[in-house]
Amino acid sequence: MKESITAVLLGAGQRGADSYGPYALEYPQELRFVAVAEPDPIRRTRFAEAHGIPSERQFTTWEEVASRPQLADALFNCTKDQMHYASTMGALDTGYDVLLEKPMTNRLTPTVQLVQHAEKLGRLLQVCHVLHYTTFFSTLHDILESGKLGDIITVEHRENVETYHMAHSFVRGNWRNAAESSPMILSKCCHDLDILTWNFGHGPERLQSFGSLLHFRRDMAPTGATQRCTDDCPVSEQCPFDARRLYLDMDRTGWPVTMITSDLSYQGRLQALESGPYGRCVFHCDNTVVDHQTVNLEFPGGATAVLFMQGHSHEESRTLRYDGTRATLRGKFTYRGGVIEIHDHVTGAMEVIPCDATMSGHSGGDFGMVSAFLETIRGNAAPLTRARVALESHMMAFAAEESRKKGKVVDMAVFRRRAEEVALSEQQAGN
Repeated sequence: MKESITAVLLGAGQRGADSYGPYALEYPQELRFVAVAEPDPIRRTRFAEAHGIPSERQFTTWEEVASRPQLADALFNCTKDQMHYASTMGALDTGYDVLLEKPMTNRLTPTVQLVQHAEKLGRLLQVCHVLHYTTFFSTLHDILESGKLGDIITVEHRENVETYHMAHSFVRGNWRNAAESSPMILSKCCHDLDILTWNFGHGPERLQSFGSLLHFRRDMAPTGATQRCTDDCPVSEQCPFDARRLYLDMDRTGWPVTMITSDLSYQGRLQALESGPYGRCVFHCDNTVVDHQTVNLEFPGGATAVLFMQGHSHEESRTLRYDGTRATLRGKFTYRGGVIEIHDHVTGAMEVIPCDATMSGHSGGDFGMVSAFLETIRGNAAPLTRARVALESHMMAFAAEESRKKGKVVDMAVFRRRAEEVALSEQQAGN
């Protein structure tokens, strides 16, 4: 019987504790968490109790973990975006193989430096691009690899962010401000750019992007809108973003309600809305990230793709279309599963392929990714989402921001080369 791999968790929030932590509880013969670092005492204690972690291995900061000799085989880094660089560098230097939540970091040069440093040390650094491990996207990839569609001519890939998710995460929440977290095309869509790269087999030659913050601005606030939804706002009944409607529904017990407070009673929720960030009017926040963006991509050989990201959808989903020389593929992916249609150009026949979801998050991707990480540590698999591969999607996201802000077409070969050189030179200067 194989021995379980031991791990340290940095960040016992929604991703670390609720998405990846349950894998160890369900498959203790494969994974055991033996230490945790989390600044919130309630989250830290809750995770420690669930996993039987003794008090001497419960830490407040990642620095406390990095200052000690290696405590486990691996480390799951689920800290905030702006903490990823320093905490991952510390983990790699200590000797851990690292599973790092996406995005790797929120800035270009540190992202490249992480990859270079992991390669220099010979450590495994794998990125949480969980869509690779879903039934839907693995089926899509296999269809494309089979040649059933012929040569791919053009692709449309849409990331449809439901309105409540946009308001929660990118207007009121942790990813609302690009200076404090990450550009939205990176934090939300490095998944999608990674899938496009995987399916084409390489990154694009050229890239161009457009986008802006159109709706969630002070000048768009309805007349009379109050600073908080709990201030008897006169337009609340007509507002799709009323925080009371979203967070005070006592039938809601999971995400995103669990993000606003540890006290899920009605009074606990109400107090969080009255004093915390999630009760603010969406038109009176300090958000700066875009609410819509497109990325136009040209791949070697001339095939093109366009990624649409927008935060005004009626439904959380990814929808896509691949047009090939022999068939057209259309697909829809949600966290409840998905479906793929293949329309044959010769016969006109349509083949429908259902892609069922499994019990874990991201339609089975969360558990699939953790399993793949463990198998890679054991030497039984090559990581689909190793940092060097995942770096391309991050390069594309940073290039998209440069294009959007400067209004130019980006030559990706030049962009990649410059990024690698700057990262290496700064690293050498620092040493």
